[in-house]
Amino acid sequence: MSRVGDIGLTALAPAIWGSTYIVTTQLLPPGVPLTVAMLRALPAGLLLLLIVRELPTGAWWWKSLVLGALNFALFWAFLFVSAYRLPGGVAATVGAVQPLIVIVLSRLVMGTPVRPLSIAAGIAGLCGVALLVLRPGAALDPLGIAAGLAGALSMAFGTVLSRHWKPAVSPLTFTAWQLTAGGLLLAPVAFLLEPGLPVLSAQNYMGFVYLGLIGAALTYILWFRGLGRIGPQAASALGFLSPLVAVLLGWGLLGQALDAVQVAGVVVVLTSVWASQRAASAAGRKAPAA
Repeated sequence: MSRVGDIGLTALAPAIWGSTYIVTTQLLPPGVPLTVAMLRALPAGLLLLLIVRELPTGAWWWKSLVLGALNFALFWAFLFVSAYRLPGGVAATVGAVQPLIVIVLSRLVMGTPVRPLSIAAGIAGLCGVALLVLRPGAALDPLGIAAGLAGALSMAFGTVLSRHWKPAVSPLTFTAWQLTAGGLLLAPVAFLLEPGLPVLSAQNYMGFVYLGLIGAALTYILWFRGLGRIGPQAASALGFLSPLVAVLLGWGLLGQALDAVQVAGVVVVLTSVWASQRAASAAGRKAPAA
């Protein structure tokens, strides 16, 4: 498949993640975010394990636990703390620093060159997300900001290490290991800190099935495949599509307003994504010659 095709498939993952907010608020029971995160990861991971019938071997037992913690357990836990303590716009803007963190970690862990265009695109994407979701007078809670930064750092480490440690297995198997590990790590925390689930309705079940099969299993198969094909820096820049899709879904499905500032944010985000992919593609063309 061409690089454009690989970018398109990888971009589907963060685009679908942008629907998480609307699905969670409209279809799932409130007040149990860690339980929701666990039920999003663990059943999907176990289902994929049944399909692939392949368990980790050797060092991949502890590597799967580390990646499951970074990409799922810690990331989702910090994300929910940030979302509860900060307005949605502030939380999304804090989380948008992740591509910039990935650029630094890629350099430290894998020796990937730091490209000025990638830095500029990351800063532009951060500004675009701020235009999309940040509103004047938004409260700044120190603990919420710290949790948002910790979540971005956790996912950034998980993104880089997933590429650096990439095992000789399919993306389906790689996703199964990590989702299962992340769900198992979340289970005791959710059990100890949150009340039990209420009686679930049909729409609750629909929400869980969507988040598990589409929002977790399918998207992370595409995501981990993309990390191997286009690299962490190019993939992480696609993460700016998540808040963009979330805003567009709120406008299209919930009737939320979309003003001129947000439209400008859409343009800036799309431009930053294009620039980041251009920088990564240019670097890929230079690498064989070097």
